[in-house]
Amino acid sequence: MSDLSLLVMAAGMGSRYGGLKQLDSMGPNGETIIDYSVYDAVQAGFTKAVFIIRREFEAEFREKVTDKYADSIRVEFAFQDLHDLPEGFTSPAGREKPWGTGHAILSASDLIDEPFAAINADDFYGRESYQKLADYYRDGTDGFSMVVYRLDNTLSSFGGVTRGVCSILDDKLFSVVETGNVVKTEDGVTSDGDAPLDGSEPVSVNMWGFTPKLFDYLNSMFVEFLQQEGSELKSEFLIPTVINDLIQSGQESVHILRSDSLWFGVTYKEDKPYVESDIAKMVAAGDYPEKLF
Repeated sequence: MSDLSLLVMAAGMGSRYGGLKQLDSMGPNGETIIDYSVYDAVQAGFTKAVFIIRREFEAEFREKVTDKYADSIRVEFAFQDLHDLPEGFTSPAGREKPWGTGHAILSASDLIDEPFAAINADDFYGRESYQKLADYYRDGTDGFSMVVYRLDNTLSSFGGVTRGVCSILDDKLFSVVETGNVVKTEDGVTSDGDAPLDGSEPVSVNMWGFTPKLFDYLNSMFVEFLQQEGSELKSEFLIPTVINDLIQSGQESVHILRSDSLWFGVTYKEDKPYVESDIAKMVAAGDYPEKLF
């Protein structure tokens, strides 16, 4: 198997959660969700982990998270900064947040020369998902891929979330529509999107498999994005939108990997006790050791 990297997007500000949730303890010995992601990736054969963070949190992040991985996987850092823009562009006055997941991944372009999985730091994806990605790239496959889950297995009980709702044709991603304010209700699912949802839809929760050719696309498409939306204070250059554009233009196809793994996240503070309980059950069942690293 060729080298395979795990790219962890951990630069989010955690505004809805109310804190830097990437460093919040979830496991029996203070483990973060990131710890479980790295553990699963190591078990699947990943050889490097690249963390996208904000520079001001580097010392705390190293101390609380990544120092413990030293004997398990190679670790590197990329820094997402809202002022890190192509020549000729500046961040508009009043903008506070960076430019979204596409910009985050682009910030790591100098650190990755091999296939890689891109994930959110605050989502638990399950070991099967990492294994499927590793198996897909094991023989040198030069393509893009995405792990999908059922929509109703990815929702919070405490507020709306954003999900990439997928259309699939012949195990390839046909389209992905970023859908906001997806909410679980007694009668099913509601959202800000135009299409009705019943909860069975396959969705992206930002677990992607890429090769380095993605960076070439991101470089040119980010410039186009800034030309069109760079003056807006809250516009975002999002990976689902980038991939959808590449598919619709016929430039790329994305192979679908279906996972039955348990998925959960901590979008809201109220999600935390449920995440802690799910992890405790998996530890008790022997799926994970009491102490990961």
